[in-house]
Amino acid sequence: MEEKRRVLEFCADVGETLLLNGAEIYRTQQTMELIARSYGAEHFNAYVLTNGLIASIRIPDTEEHAAVRNAPRVEMNLGRISAVNALSREIVMGAVTVEQAAARLAAIRAMRGFPLWTMAAASAVAAACFCYLMGGTALDAMAALPPGLAVGLFVQRLARTRAPLNKLVSNMLSAGVVALVSVLCVWMLELAGLFCDADKVIIGGIVSLMPGIALTNGIRDVANCDYLSGTIRAIDAVLIAAGIALGVGLVLRFAALIPGVHI
Repeated sequence: MEEKRRVLEFCADVGETLLLNGAEIYRTQQTMELIARSYGAEHFNAYVLTNGLIASIRIPDTEEHAAVRNAPRVEMNLGRISAVNALSREIVMGAVTVEQAAARLAAIRAMRGFPLWTMAAASAVAAACFCYLMGGTALDAMAALPPGLAVGLFVQRLARTRAPLNKLVSNMLSAGVVALVSVLCVWMLELAGLFCDADKVIIGGIVSLMPGIALTNGIRDVANCDYLSGTIRAIDAVLIAAGIALGVGLVLRFAALIPGVHI
């Protein structure tokens, strides 16, 4: 009986790890069920939502045990998802015991992402590329580098705070940083006699904030008949878009009131 309870707790931890790092609902539930079956848990059930899960295991002729996990915030880390998938394959092949798998999972959960400056530099390059793809000139793309760098640093700092902000507020602030730095860059270039399209520069900076993964996973959840999870992800995507629009709109509104600044 104790072994079955360890299997239940491990499966719940696996599901929580996948959810916290942005895995799809069907992948999370399927992985939990495969692991439980591999460890001989025949009466295992899992109910997975976007922000939490419930798992139970019934031990014949004795009792039923349940585990609940909450995943209120998602940190996109595909490296952890890939590592969990690799671990689950080894478990299915019978090469890992529950104790070994639990130790491996703890190491996976402790995996660090890329360094701060690497993420910030990637954000800057992405902003320049998106700006150019959206019809901006080479000068516009160069002007999009500082806003991309600024929002990359800002987002990473927000993610590492002990008390994370509300998602709507954090996206509004992030978009505001993009708009503010973009307006400053365009204004300074105008003083130097170089003219940029502020719209293209701002668009390049905010594309990385857009909820593409949330919207895609929401559509996939609906297609898999996970209607509740799909609706949650769709609402999440709408809130993110609203926060971005509010942040950019407020900064541009105040910037338009400053003499000499042309939007």
